[in-house]
Amino acid sequence: MKMGSSSLRDLARLSDARSMRASSWDRTGGNDDRLHIAPGATATLMEHEGAGCITHIWTTISCKDPFHFRKLVLRMYWDGSETPSVEAPVGDFFGLGHSQRGYFTSLPLQFTDRALNCWFPMPFASNARITVTNESEEPAIYYYYVDFEAYDRLDDADQLGRFHCQWRREISTAVEEPDGWGSRAGQPERLNVTGRHNYVVLEAEGRGHYVGCHIDVDLPTPGWWGEGDDMFFIDGEPWPPRLHGTGTEDYFCGAWNYNNLNRTFDTPYFGYHFKTNADYTGKHSQYRFHVEDPIRFTSSLLFSIEHGHANDKAGDWCSTAYWYQTLPHKPFPPFPAAEDRLPSRWGGIERW
Repeated sequence: MKMGSSSLRDLARLSDARSMRASSWDRTGGNDDRLHIAPGATATLMEHEGAGCITHIWTTISCKDPFHFRKLVLRMYWDGSETPSVEAPVGDFFGLGHSQRGYFTSLPLQFTDRALNCWFPMPFASNARITVTNESEEPAIYYYYVDFEAYDRLDDADQLGRFHCQWRREISTAVEEPDGWGSRAGQPERLNVTGRHNYVVLEAEGRGHYVGCHIDVDLPTPGWWGEGDDMFFIDGEPWPPRLHGTGTEDYFCGAWNYNNLNRTFDTPYFGYHFKTNADYTGKHSQYRFHVEDPIRFTSSLLFSIEHGHANDKAGDWCSTAYWYQTLPHKPFPPFPAAEDRLPSRWGGIERW
């Protein structure tokens, strides 16, 4: 069976898909409609045998640990794979960096009034499994819905990429020796003609397309951190890549240093949805979703971005990337321990 379309013009189209849901409803018939996930425990949110497509995920969480958004880990497995295609802290998966609440409304992800929503379609041909692990020292109360369609078979299964999501982090330092030096307006200028010191958002192998990310930065010193260019190296191409950007805020569809500093903003496809300080110190978050303009690759994709011009800015860089691709995927880097996922001390939130 072919997957249904989400386009408004196709809402009238009838289908033989079966509407399904996995949720935290109270199996006793009572009102305890939630999971109680003990410290160190892993809960299975959904497991389905057969073909289908997840259409919507809703979650809300209560936990005394102020960093529970980083300490609860969401993983998803497709078609019997033993390694997850999704591996991210729960908060970051739903678009929240720094383990902090910041209201925003995009097309695939939204957060409002303590509710987290995801609308990315997630097809599978034979099996789907979703788990959440509580790596906090406090118990977590976890409410959720996973809405999906079940099919007799997934038509064109080899033409449908499986949904992937990966979280990364790097405490970056200013690169002391760039690729070289030039001159701009009579002043020395650092050069980056390789991309080798860039912050890596995603390394993928296989056939697929990248559909977006959010990047969350935390800076200890004043000054604009967004002079970094985005670079997409498609199918092993050398530098300069065919997709080479002009600055961090430009990639996130903003402009001029986000210099209207008294506000954040959110739109269906891009946003600068969290910040702490107007002098560019502290915590900042921005997202970009390639719903209308996915970045396609045949064999591999390396997406990196400079941390400052020619990587001259030190700070805490975290990213959550979303993409679709064939299985199997390139092994993910080892997932950091809970203590290595905590927000940095800058921006008014203490890590230590």
